[in-house]
Amino acid sequence: MKRERLLFIITMAGLLLCSNPALAGEWIIGHFSQADPARGLPPEWEQLHFPNIDRHTHYSLIRDDQQIVLQAESNRAASGLIRRLRIDPSQFPILRWRWKIAHVLEKGDVRRKHGDDYAARIYVAFAFEPQKASWWQRMRHSGAGLLAGMELPGSALNYIWANRAPAGTIVSNPYAEETKMIVVQSGNELQGRWVDVQRNIVEDYRSAFGRMPPEITGIGLMTDTDNTQEETVAFYGDIVLQSPPEQP
Repeated sequence: MKRERLLFIITMAGLLLCSNPALAGEWIIGHFSQADPARGLPPEWEQLHFPNIDRHTHYSLIRDDQQIVLQAESNRAASGLIRRLRIDPSQFPILRWRWKIAHVLEKGDVRRKHGDDYAARIYVAFAFEPQKASWWQRMRHSGAGLLAGMELPGSALNYIWANRAPAGTIVSNPYAEETKMIVVQSGNELQGRWVDVQRNIVEDYRSAFGRMPPEITGIGLMTDTDNTQEETVAFYGDIVLQSPPEQP
């Protein structure tokens, strides 16, 4: 289980170029509201499965409250969805999305490997910076890339809906030091309700890592319950990156 979880942390975002230009100061990463459920998941979003994990989270487009959204059903399962791209975070630092959960995971624990499951998470991956890495870090990153069969990100932010950790908590992922977990929502107080979220990726990265972020290489989402052996359902609305507001 530990190896598979680590593979998720390091492979959640690939490094393929995105062909869709940004329009009017926005880059729509997940345009679920305009998708056709009859055609399945949008083609730009890839399923991400992990070795030796046979039970996968089921993702589908459904109509909820008169709008098309992405539904994630997880029962002792783990898999994600990934949108591969390249974006300069200084040009599009604002990340907006909306989400809803059925309930949090009672055994979840942001600080422990056995509790590394979340009712909902949005994942932002960043390019590896070899010029800032040690020889050992470069060798380890290269070896992990060969194992995964793709070029891998060097760091990541995970925006999560935790069960008990207070909102605003920032901790390292128990499987990977260069992945920081940022608690956006916590507990069941808002369960069953849509919650709108807006984050400044550049500011969050500086708070988490103490430096400016490199290029964004991927954005993913995941509802997983394999470590806790629980079940839940989550819903994701559109995901958008925005340019910073113009200064008067």
